[in-house]
Amino acid sequence: MFTLFFVEDLPTTVGMEYEFKNDDANHAIRVLRTQVADQFMLSDGNGAWSKVEATEVKKKSMMVQVLDSGFQEPLSTKITVVQAIPKGDRSKEAIELLTEAGVDKIIPWLATRSIGKTSEKFQITAREASKQSRRFRIPEVTGVAQTSQVCETIKLSDLAIVFHESADTKLSDQITSGSVENLLIIIGPEGGITDQELAAFTQAGAKVALMGRPILRSAHAGIAAVSAVSALLKVW
Repeated sequence: MFTLFFVEDLPTTVGMEYEFKNDDANHAIRVLRTQVADQFMLSDGNGAWSKVEATEVKKKSMMVQVLDSGFQEPLSTKITVVQAIPKGDRSKEAIELLTEAGVDKIIPWLATRSIGKTSEKFQITAREASKQSRRFRIPEVTGVAQTSQVCETIKLSDLAIVFHESADTKLSDQITSGSVENLLIIIGPEGGITDQELAAFTQAGAKVALMGRPILRSAHAGIAAVSAVSALLKVW
């Protein structure tokens, strides 16, 4: 599998020479020790990609030649996850895991029992995780949302599922056959979603489901939820 880097001005013409000179290029040269004739992938983060070969390596930049290019279409189901903000480094971990799971959009949620803080670096975290997981589409990470804004997002989705330990309905019983264009998954904080928040979400149209018997950490629950729902909807 080829290493992936992102550039804003992606070269897509086969045979074209391109100067790769951003922070990713510096990382490729100084850390990964990229040499002449090494091949890797470049992407604009929005689905377009090019396979390139290094033809000249300098101290902070390199010249590459485009060998192939293409475009990765988005999946038929757009997955958005509302993630209650976990504490400390677990916020970064949550963004990384959701990115690796293939989520299209991440909405940090300031829940009543959230004890973490939002960060301007969340989008950077998503970008780095996209490189690590070799995905050509970097997920959008929005600004922090209040509960009322989450309710509005629920109304715009085709299927919204909030996971709560008090639910008496299994996830598999909440998923019916048929395509879902806009899927919304809501993950609560470590202290749990309050009764008021749960009532607001269900009133807005969200279904409440149980995610198995073990109680997962908030930062880990998202990737488990996305995996389960993606399999049930045959997205995967």
